[in-house]
Amino acid sequence: MTDLSKYRNIGIFAHVDAGKTTTTERILKLTGKIHKTGEVHDGESTTDFMEQEAERGITIQSAAVSCFWNDHRLNVIDTPGHVDFTVEVYRSLKVLDGGIGVFCGSGGVEPQSETNWRYANESEVARLIFVNKLDRMGADFFNVVDQVKNVLGANPLVMTLPIGREDDFVGVVDVLNRQAYVWDDTGLPENYEIKEIPADMVDDVEAYREEMIESAVEQDDDLMEAYMEGEEPSIEDIKRCIRKGTRDLAFFPTFCGSAFKNKGMQLVLDAVVDYLPSPTEVDPQPLTDPETGEPTGDVATVSADEPLKALAFKIMDDRFGALTFIRIYSGVMKKGDTILNSATGKTERIGRMVEMQADERNELTSAQAGDIIAVVGMKNVQTGHTLCDVKHECTLEPMIFPEPVISIAVTPKDKGGSEKMGIAIGKMVAEDPSFQVETDEETGETILKGMGELHLDIKVDILKRTYGVDLVVGQPQVAYRETITQPVEDSYTHKKQSGGSGQFGKIDYRIKPGEPNSGFTFSSTVVGGNVPKEFWPAIEKGFAGMMDTGVLAGFPVLDVEVELFDGGFHAVDSSAVAFEIAAKGAFRQSMPKAGAQLLEPIMHVDVFTPEDHVGDVIGDLNRRRGMIKDQMAGTTGVRIKADVPLSEMFGYIGHLRTMTSGRGQFSMEFSHYSACPANVAEAVIAAAKEANAKK
Repeated sequence: MTDLSKYRNIGIFAHVDAGKTTTTERILKLTGKIHKTGEVHDGESTTDFMEQEAERGITIQSAAVSCFWNDHRLNVIDTPGHVDFTVEVYRSLKVLDGGIGVFCGSGGVEPQSETNWRYANESEVARLIFVNKLDRMGADFFNVVDQVKNVLGANPLVMTLPIGREDDFVGVVDVLNRQAYVWDDTGLPENYEIKEIPADMVDDVEAYREEMIESAVEQDDDLMEAYMEGEEPSIEDIKRCIRKGTRDLAFFPTFCGSAFKNKGMQLVLDAVVDYLPSPTEVDPQPLTDPETGEPTGDVATVSADEPLKALAFKIMDDRFGALTFIRIYSGVMKKGDTILNSATGKTERIGRMVEMQADERNELTSAQAGDIIAVVGMKNVQTGHTLCDVKHECTLEPMIFPEPVISIAVTPKDKGGSEKMGIAIGKMVAEDPSFQVETDEETGETILKGMGELHLDIKVDILKRTYGVDLVVGQPQVAYRETITQPVEDSYTHKKQSGGSGQFGKIDYRIKPGEPNSGFTFSSTVVGGNVPKEFWPAIEKGFAGMMDTGVLAGFPVLDVEVELFDGGFHAVDSSAVAFEIAAKGAFRQSMPKAGAQLLEPIMHVDVFTPEDHVGDVIGDLNRRRGMIKDQMAGTTGVRIKADVPLSEMFGYIGHLRTMTSGRGQFSMEFSHYSACPANVAEAVIAAAKEANAKK
C-alpha cells in the first residue's frame, strides 16, 4: 500500500480567464505527464477536451488528472470559472483536501473568484494563492494581495515576490530561503538559475520575511517565545508552522508568477507538497442518517484498513462508456469487488477501474483511501451517492445543489430526434445535477432548466454536436413562484353520494403566509376526534400535492402554513381519499382569498466596468429594476453589486459589452425570491393564461 502522507488531492479554481487551465497544463508539463504543452487559446489544452471547451476557451466540466512531484502523488482537478457551472466547483471542493486559488495579476479578485472563495470557505478547504499573469500590462502583485485582504477578507502570507514588472518580469524571490529564481527567454520551465536577491529588493524581502515568520510562529507557543527572545526558528520549524496554519485556514501562502511563460510554477508545486494537507490531515467526512440526513456523529476515517466508504462525485459519459468519478475515503476498492450503493440499496460489481489523465486512462486493479479514480460502466450510481462495504452500510454527507432559475422549451426538428434526445438528456442529467428536465404534459414540449443562459446554450450545443439532435429552441423562461400575503380561516366539505358507499370529509382550517424559505408546513390542532388522526396524513398530502401549481399562473407555491383545527367525518363514508380530495378543493377555494401573489427570482449581480462607463452601467441596472447595493473602485475599474430580477437580465452580456466597449464583465447567482410589481405580475399571468388557452 502507498503512504497516504505522500498524497495531495487539490483543485484549481478561479474567475474565468485567470489562467486555471494554463496553470494545470504547466503542472502536467513540469511533472512529466505531457511533453508538449497545449495552449487554451489554440484550443489544445489537455483538460479542456470537450469541443465546446476548446472552441470557447473556457472550462465547462471539471477534469481530473494525476501526476507526481518530489515523490508525492498529486490528484489535480481543473474546475470551471463561469458562474453557470459553479456546481462543478462545488462538487469538486467536496472531495478535495486542498486547493490553489488563481488570481489574475491585472484583474485581481474578480466577481467569480469571490463566489468560489466563499464556497471553499464553506467547505473548509485549505488553499494556496497563486497570482498569475504577472507578465501582463497593468499586472500588480501587491495590489492583488491587498484585494485578497480587503475583498475576500482573507489573510495572504506572502511567500514569493516578483522580480520586475509586466514585460520585465523575469522571475521570483523565494522569501523563506532568500533566493532569487530567474528564468531565461526560452520559455522552458527548467531553464532557470538560482541567484542572489537583486540589491534593490533586499529590504523588501527582509520586511516580508519578518512578517511571514511572525505569522508562522503564532502556530507554536514555544517557538513564539524563543522568537520574542531573539532566536530565529529553523527553516524546518517555519515550514511546519506554515503547514499547520494553512490547514487551520489561519492564512493562505501566496505565490506569484506567469503560468503561460513558465515562471514560478516549481515553487507552487513545492508548496503543494510542503503546505497543503494530505488526506489523513483533513477533518474526516461525517456520516449521516439516510432517513433524516442528520449527522450520526461517526466519520469516515481515512485509512486503508477500515471498511470501504467512497463518494461518487461526478458522472461523465465519453467514448469509453459511462465513467463514475469516485473519491475513496476509507478502505480499499479492488477490481471485481461487489459494493453496496447505500442510496439505492443495490449492489454493484466493480468492473474496470481507471486513473484519469484528463481524457486518457490508465487501468488499475485496486485503489485505496485517499485516491480519486473513475470506474467504467456503473449502472445505478448518481452524483452524491455513497458506495460502501456490503457488510458495513453507511451514508456520507450528501452534496447540496442549487435549484435552476431559468428554463427553455425545446422540440426536436424531426421525428427520429425525440428518441435520440431522450437517451442523450438522460445521460446529461446524470452528469450535471444542476441541469433538470421535465416534459410539459399538455404541449408535449421538453423543458430544460439550468443555472443561466450560457449553461443552457452549452447543453443545446452538446445535444446537437455530441448526440446529433437538432432542436428548435424557445425563448428563455423565468422560474416564477407564488405565495400568499394574508391569513384566511375557511371550511370545505367534500361529499359524494352515488349508489354504494359515498365519500364524506369536512375540514375547518387556517391558511397563512409562512416564514421565508419555510416551504409548506402543516399542523393539526383538532381535539375531540372530529377528524380522526388516521386521516391527518391524507389531508396534509392533499394540500402538499397542490403546492406545485398556484392559482394565479400555475407556478409552484412557496412558504404557506396550513393548520387544521376542526372538521367532521362520517363513520361509513369517510376515507383517506375523501379527505385528500377535500384538502385539494380547500386549496383551490382559499388561495385566491389569501391574497395570492407572484414572486420573481432576484439575482445577485456583480458587474465590473472601466471607470468611464460607471454612469451608463448604473443607469442601465436601474432601468432593469435593479437595486444598487455597493460600489468599489479598484485599480483597473469599478465593481458594482446589485440585486436585479432575472427576467430583466436576458442578453445582458451583449448590452454590457456594447456599453463598455467590450471591457465589462459580470457574474450573477440566485439570491432570493421577491414580490413582482403589479404590472409585471399582470403580464406574466396574462401570458400563462394565453399559453393554457392554446393547450
